[in-house]
Amino acid sequence: MSADLTAHAAPTSPPANAAPAPAAETTPQPGFFKRYGLVFAFLALALICLAPEQQGLTTAGQRMIGIMVFAVITWSTTAVSFPVSAGLIMALIAVLVGLSPKVDGSGIIGTTAGMKTALTGFSSPAFCLVGAALFLASAMMRTGLDKRIALFTLSKIGATPNRVVIGIILCGFILSFFVPSTTARVACLVPIVIGMIRAFGLQIRSTFGALLMITVAQVDSVWNVGIKTAAAQNMVAVNFIRDITGQEISWLDWFIAAAPFAAMMSVILYFVVTRLLGRRVEPFKGGEAAVRRQLAALGPMTANEWKLTAVSLVLLFLWVTEKKLHPFDTTTTTVCAIAFLMLPRVGVMDWKSTVNTINWGTVLVFGVGISLGSALLSTKAAQWLANCIVHGFGLAGSTPLVVIAVMAAFLIIVHLGFASAAGLASAIIPIIIAVLGELSDPNVNILGMTMILQYVISFGFILPVNAPQNMIAYSTGAFDVKTFAFTGIVLTFAGYALILLLTSTYWHWLGLA
Repeated sequence: MSADLTAHAAPTSPPANAAPAPAAETTPQPGFFKRYGLVFAFLALALICLAPEQQGLTTAGQRMIGIMVFAVITWSTTAVSFPVSAGLIMALIAVLVGLSPKVDGSGIIGTTAGMKTALTGFSSPAFCLVGAALFLASAMMRTGLDKRIALFTLSKIGATPNRVVIGIILCGFILSFFVPSTTARVACLVPIVIGMIRAFGLQIRSTFGALLMITVAQVDSVWNVGIKTAAAQNMVAVNFIRDITGQEISWLDWFIAAAPFAAMMSVILYFVVTRLLGRRVEPFKGGEAAVRRQLAALGPMTANEWKLTAVSLVLLFLWVTEKKLHPFDTTTTTVCAIAFLMLPRVGVMDWKSTVNTINWGTVLVFGVGISLGSALLSTKAAQWLANCIVHGFGLAGSTPLVVIAVMAAFLIIVHLGFASAAGLASAIIPIIIAVLGELSDPNVNILGMTMILQYVISFGFILPVNAPQNMIAYSTGAFDVKTFAFTGIVLTFAGYALILLLTSTYWHWLGLA
């Protein structure tokens, strides 16, 4: 499952004109954990389910913890594809929860009720929003509007190495407003960047190529934090916050809280890549002309591009003014926009030509991910785990800053084993909310602190496998794992320090922590 709407919005295969990585890197032999990950997952599930009953934990809750561990192992080892893992998790929830005894001892829960639990995520507004976002991303790619926006932005910046980096960061920022899919945004930028590198007379595997491709991947991770609709994992968090606390986070509230962090991280990203990699890049010419040629080749804006631009701007306005100037939520406005864009003669796409561009497997995974988290909550497994974490780390009487510091460090370490921020959010956000509910301070802002920790879940900076957008950039062969990790570790430390700084200042002033 991907890191973001993105992670779920478009196929993660590299663009057609991307330079392929060497065969040794693109088609490696499955490693030990990939080959045997499913065996380990089932063994862990069996051990947890057959373990002695734990005080304060129901049988259904104990089995859900086993299913959660099963999901974590299959997702982290990629032993099976994400859609297949979704089917397995759905079946396990239906059977194991369904055959669990009721709390009152009056019989078993029943597989019908178990299947309803497994399907909970498919009826959530977050699931509907992700589905609609996939269609919006498809419309952008189908009309070429995303490419036009990126090329126009780059054409206005200049062609020195540092200016090109600034241009890519600006493209990532602008596209995150209109393309609610990280993989779609990266898939748009990668071929453009490859064309620029070649226009400069450089190889894809040059230092400059590595610098640009790393920037493409990392800036999208950064702005996954800053904009609510930019990533699927944000929808997971918002969904659970609404279901548990009854509080809704508007698009503007999220932006006010998160955009300063993303803006500062964008500046940090610029200095990290230009100082660590850019010093070895020689000045060159030709890139700006290449961008202008690509932009000119697109020709004037088509009627469909104008219509999509108008709809996107109206949709952005409705997102920004959500709960302020009108009563419509983000999901409703997005679904209405997609319905309009699908209308014959007035829209920009039709079902027949669009359906094959949607990665339906990731839609399935996202729904099951929400079901997993909901089941952890409904069986009280999340609360039991939260109690263990609070007492194990001694967090009960800690200040919000200490709690954020401990939990953020924990999330960064755990994310190293995940290929999906949305998967991580599905498994961990319910537990985070339960942990915050166990703290002794009655004034703890559960909503605000969950938002802050959700920002950390979007940290996929260190390894290419930590996010689909990283893998798209990596598949071009522009950089190796060592180079990506080198810059990623610096970004992660900077991001962690910035989280703590803003927790004790800006977010504290906003009342979030």
